[in-house]
Amino acid sequence: MTVTTSSSKARDRELAVWFQKVRSGEIKLPRFQRFEAWDRNRIKSFLNTIIHNLPIGITLVLEVGDEEKFQSRYLETAPETSSRVFEHLLDGQQRLTAFWRATYNNYENESYYVYVPTFDKIYGGLQGDDVTMYCQPRWNRKAQRYPLWADDPKECFQRGLIPIDLLRPEDIASEIDSWIDNAIKHLRPNSGSPEFLAQEFEKFGEIKQQLRDCIKQYREIVTHFNLPFLSLPTTTPKETALRVFINMNTNSKPLSLYDIIVAEVESVRGESLHDLQENLEHLYPNSKQYEDTSQLLLTTSALLQNKLPNERGMIEMNKSLMLDNWEELERGIGQLIHLLEGERIFDQERLPTNAPLSVIAALYSVIPDSGDARGKAETLLKKYLWSAFFTDRYENSAASRAFMDYKNLKAIITSEKKEDASPYHEEDAPVLNRQEFPLPTAEKLMSAAWPKQQTILGRGLLAITTYLGAYDFADGRELTRESLPVREYHHIFPDALLKEADERSYLALNCALITGKTNRDIGRKDPLKYLKDRYEWTSEEIVHHRLRSHLIPIAELANGGYEGMSELEKIEKIRKDYRAFIQKRAELMCKAIEKLTKGSHLTATEILSGTES
Repeated sequence: MTVTTSSSKARDRELAVWFQKVRSGEIKLPRFQRFEAWDRNRIKSFLNTIIHNLPIGITLVLEVGDEEKFQSRYLETAPETSSRVFEHLLDGQQRLTAFWRATYNNYENESYYVYVPTFDKIYGGLQGDDVTMYCQPRWNRKAQRYPLWADDPKECFQRGLIPIDLLRPEDIASEIDSWIDNAIKHLRPNSGSPEFLAQEFEKFGEIKQQLRDCIKQYREIVTHFNLPFLSLPTTTPKETALRVFINMNTNSKPLSLYDIIVAEVESVRGESLHDLQENLEHLYPNSKQYEDTSQLLLTTSALLQNKLPNERGMIEMNKSLMLDNWEELERGIGQLIHLLEGERIFDQERLPTNAPLSVIAALYSVIPDSGDARGKAETLLKKYLWSAFFTDRYENSAASRAFMDYKNLKAIITSEKKEDASPYHEEDAPVLNRQEFPLPTAEKLMSAAWPKQQTILGRGLLAITTYLGAYDFADGRELTRESLPVREYHHIFPDALLKEADERSYLALNCALITGKTNRDIGRKDPLKYLKDRYEWTSEEIVHHRLRSHLIPIAELANGGYEGMSELEKIEKIRKDYRAFIQKRAELMCKAIEKLTKGSHLTATEILSGTES
């Protein structure tokens, strides 16, 4: 047997050759490759490397024989042809895509130019004294692309900018001539004595030739720029090619775990996880509102295989079995979304913690579609969801704790028996065990931070108000998914007022979600003044109904009358009023938490019953 002692050697390939291969469709991307990801700074940096003819790292291709080992796709914006594919690009997608798109300057939100300071007659050093790449942001308004000058050869030339698409490595002589003519035609002399005109035409010809030579120089650099590559032969096994792809990408620009699993799924089953995810998002478009869909489907898949919903569990899970479970996975995520919407939790910004999401989605695999068993199981899920929001269960080690809760909740739903033949009870799931994880006291709620700070407890309190409808104080509209974008975090007791008394205004119990317009109308008015203003516009009963949907104690809110007081008297009264309000609202929230964590339906009327004068 002959043993090869030398490793693969990189081969040279000019950009002109890469360009032709992309244009003809001879080189494509394996479908498992992640999509275009470079931002404009990375693109500009790469193009600078090219025009200054600096060395660059190697790419990796897999030679394609009679059949493609992987399903493939074209580079972004590359033409779809019927040509035979000769190579799969395993590493170097971002570089080659940036080069391809730049040569046509077809990015939607930016255009790229070579900045040549010699030609800059407007700014006299827009980008310094050296030739460099320039990126101009673009935007559309009323079917017009702005700024307008960015497409005008004369305006570009006067700024020292040459569009990079003029450096495209193919025969575009007429395109270049046209651009040059339009760029400098304003310099063409048209009057004067014959002697003067002769001199001016000579200067004009020199400028034209200088511009032509400049474009030619950089076209030569681009055309012959070397982008070296390694190639795997057609005999390379599919799994080996995949492993090389993962290793090379991990060593340069790290792949995400999802990228790796996408590749592994393609390897073991020849199916595209990207396509499956896209279909899931089409079925349940709101899934993206709560968590990155790829993360949710991976953590749920791990639980369905009795693995931890973390990186370790995702790596260990059987990728083929993951696809076998796909129907259950899709159903579970769809049912999860339905449950969350039923509890009026609409998005990630208001979600107290994402730890229960995959647990609930996975548990739906053992929950029937209808009947008493479903009703009983969903009550359990609601207890679990709200307990996750109002205990310390998921403050730390969320993945391992979610896994333990999943196993015990599943055992309860399926009536599984313990080793001693006794049934599982709710207290066997730690999150539902009030001895291990008690519900918060009013005192604890009084210190809960502003919901925007992403604390579980603070967002949990806000979630109670969205559950109750969170009607706007002024227009009376109920909070919905559609109205969320116009809602703002509002200080019930104004921040400016509390600052005078040196009181903490950014407490969850001092927060309400109302429209931006209402928020601005209230401004720094004290609550009593605002209530009186509202009563003039509508009835006292209607205003109180809106406030009750936020579990706002009206008697404690209806304070104020600080006008005419001395500074010390005012400060003392503000403190007294505010603390009484926070205390009372905390007590109301405790009653609401008690009901929600029991899986009960909640109304503001029953919580506020007997508390209002």
